[in-house]
Amino acid sequence: MLGPFFLLITLFFFIPVLLIAILAFTGMDSAMRWEFNGLLNFKKLISDPNIWLVLKNTIVYVGFTLLINVFFGLALGILTTYFIQKDSVGLIFRTIWMLPRISPPVVYILLWLWFFDPSEYGVLNSLRALFDMAPAEWLISHPMEAIIVANGFIGASFGMIIFSSAIKSIPQDLFQAARVDGASQWSIIKDIIIPSIRWPLMFVTIWQFLSLLTSYEYIILLTKGGPLFESEVLALYSYHKAFQNFEFGYGSAVSLVLVILALLFTFIMWRWFGLKKMLGSSRIE
Repeated sequence: MLGPFFLLITLFFFIPVLLIAILAFTGMDSAMRWEFNGLLNFKKLISDPNIWLVLKNTIVYVGFTLLINVFFGLALGILTTYFIQKDSVGLIFRTIWMLPRISPPVVYILLWLWFFDPSEYGVLNSLRALFDMAPAEWLISHPMEAIIVANGFIGASFGMIIFSSAIKSIPQDLFQAARVDGASQWSIIKDIIIPSIRWPLMFVTIWQFLSLLTSYEYIILLTKGGPLFESEVLALYSYHKAFQNFEFGYGSAVSLVLVILALLFTFIMWRWFGLKKMLGSSRIE
């Protein structure tokens, strides 16, 4: 039964990673020649004048967007399942919030381009006009904030759905017993809901981190990584080097760094959430 999925993972994950690892040690360019050059690409990576700004952008972008995706998604999940007792109301809210995720990325970003439009007809500038303030060029003055908000808004919907399902699976007896004992709402969230959804929390955190680390479609549509690398991240930098400058070897070296960072973060998260303890058999005192 696992054969087809193992085949898909092998074809679309393990083999591409292997090819990237091999290409990272070559000087392949538009001529498509396999010329192995050892660690030359990694030496070039360290001396690249743009790489430290791109790395800083990646840390800021992934860090802040991950916080929004996980904690805001958790807040939405708790709001629509625990505080809103009527299932139909919570379902309608979650459905509306999921609309951007099921929309094409171009359509989604077009709405944000209208929101950040530098003319007086943009949403933010229209609000500024109410206070007699001049229009601002948001995507030039605040490009990183723009991509964090745009990605966080749509990313929170994934966590919201996962957390909502997990909270729904918690036995209601626990909530009723806590209320009888006089527990506050915060105590119920802290001592019942969050410990009960550690698996979904770990899954959403790791999944969203890996997604943010390697995705760039919303960034390239919204800011194209500019102005002057101000919103360029490692994944987009790798894409630009490989498919815009045709430096396939150097672009693969940047991608290999992303793979290593992803593996390191995954192992750290496994240790932090106590994966071995969660996989172990339960003990009845």
